[in-house]
Amino acid sequence: MDRRRFLAGLALLSAAGCMPRKSEITVGSKNFTEQLVLGELLAQVLESACRQPVERRFYLAGTYICHQALLAGRIDLYVEYTGTALAAILKEHPSGDSASVYQQVKDAYRRQFNLDVMSPLGFNNSFAMVMRGDDARRLKVTTLSQLASVAPNLRLGVGYEFIERQDGYKGLVSTYGLKFAEAPRVMDLGLLYRALQNKSVDVVAGNNTDGLIAALGFVVLDDDRHYFPPYDAVPIVRPQLFQECPQARAAFARLGGRISAEDMRKMNYALDGEKRDAAAVVRDFLRVQG
Repeated sequence: MDRRRFLAGLALLSAAGCMPRKSEITVGSKNFTEQLVLGELLAQVLESACRQPVERRFYLAGTYICHQALLAGRIDLYVEYTGTALAAILKEHPSGDSASVYQQVKDAYRRQFNLDVMSPLGFNNSFAMVMRGDDARRLKVTTLSQLASVAPNLRLGVGYEFIERQDGYKGLVSTYGLKFAEAPRVMDLGLLYRALQNKSVDVVAGNNTDGLIAALGFVVLDDDRHYFPPYDAVPIVRPQLFQECPQARAAFARLGGRISAEDMRKMNYALDGEKRDAAAVVRDFLRVQG
């Protein structure tokens, strides 16, 4: 997403802040497939637990927009990733194992924003540097360290946030000594794999749980210097939600640790590859989970 659309999103959010708040529980999400799935999952779980309507306010651009919507009370919750929260919102250098990063984020969000960070859902959606499988095999590249020698002949595609974040582009190219053929091409997250498939770019900064990676014959390069921190998926919630629906806390507890990376890949692919409806995919998942 370019800067004009990003600023337009901010303006819309500011205008929305002047509107009276609706009484329903409101779930938000960012603007890519996995977030749509997770937003729908939270909505269905809360509809069942709270026995009241849940409004869906999805595709709210990126991290900053969702965070501001939460602080403004325009949404009650959304799913964030611990490494993203640490780098993009708290402006801290993300380091440490999953448990320590989670605790750092949980404590800081409560102290700085009066927001509750719930238990991790069960999967780590790290950034993933992705190539076409035939190119990776031809160039004999399996790790990011090996990518450095061939990067001058390759074009990189990224989402807007990846350029700006502390755990994004600048740190990545510095850690691995990467110099690509041209400046990164910045595009909507939903267009990255299409651009890779069409050979408009040769490497993209995707996500570990993207369902299209295996389906399109792409490969993830190993982060052999462990540049990327843990990105455990966690619901972030306004405490007022638990006043409106005390049963919600137990519902989140039941969700903790229940979604594996493979579960997430399958649900993402059901939308991106099979073009299924998100609500139906989530209903099927929750039914299997009991």
